[in-house]
Amino acid sequence: MRPDADSLMIFAAGFGTRMGPLTAERPKPMIEVAGKPLIDHALAWAEAAAIPRVVVNTHYLAGVIEDHLHGRNVAISREEPGILDTGGGLRQALPMLGAGPVMTMNPDVIWIGPNPLEVIRAAWDPARMDALLLCLEPHNTVGRDGGGDFALAPDGRLTRGGPVVYGGTQILVTEGLHGIGDTRFSLNLLWDRMMKDGRLHGVLYPGTWCDLSRPSGIPLAEEQLARAHV
Repeated sequence: MRPDADSLMIFAAGFGTRMGPLTAERPKPMIEVAGKPLIDHALAWAEAAAIPRVVVNTHYLAGVIEDHLHGRNVAISREEPGILDTGGGLRQALPMLGAGPVMTMNPDVIWIGPNPLEVIRAAWDPARMDALLLCLEPHNTVGRDGGGDFALAPDGRLTRGGPVVYGGTQILVTEGLHGIGDTRFSLNLLWDRMMKDGRLHGVLYPGTWCDLSRPSGIPLAEEQLARAHV
């Protein structure tokens, strides 16, 4: 296993149903925020962090994303005939990503502050971790409904049911994916196994994170971005 992660999976296959009419004719990662599609915001972080291998998975309106990315240094993992969820989608893309660990990123968020990929890569310690999730204190989140996802212990270990919010970016070891029998499954299944072994960790992001789960998040994110560039 490589000690460092030098490949990135961007999850772009979902239906984006909570965006309502905005995703009727385009996939969610193609929704524009501050004049740029969400997928391009994610790819800008990858380019700035000099990630050599980037894979984007597609399913819903796959051709829209694939046409947008044509000619760029991005590999496509199309999920057919059915969508595979985060765990199944990542497992299908592993031949393109190389041996683990890998980074994954959800494109339906806006990060304001230091490069999230560099933050998590700097904190990665494979001797202690099988996964490292980039998390936030609730006061550093914008546009999020509901409570937190995890409790973060002083030693960095994560357990379920605390105030800390998972930001959708992580590094994880992928070997455990091969032991899961389902075709379609969430990475939560792998996280729970890592948690039992005490090897699911988190690190706090020092900047601001904007949730784009619903249309109401778009103006909030654009307002935060405008403030950041004043």
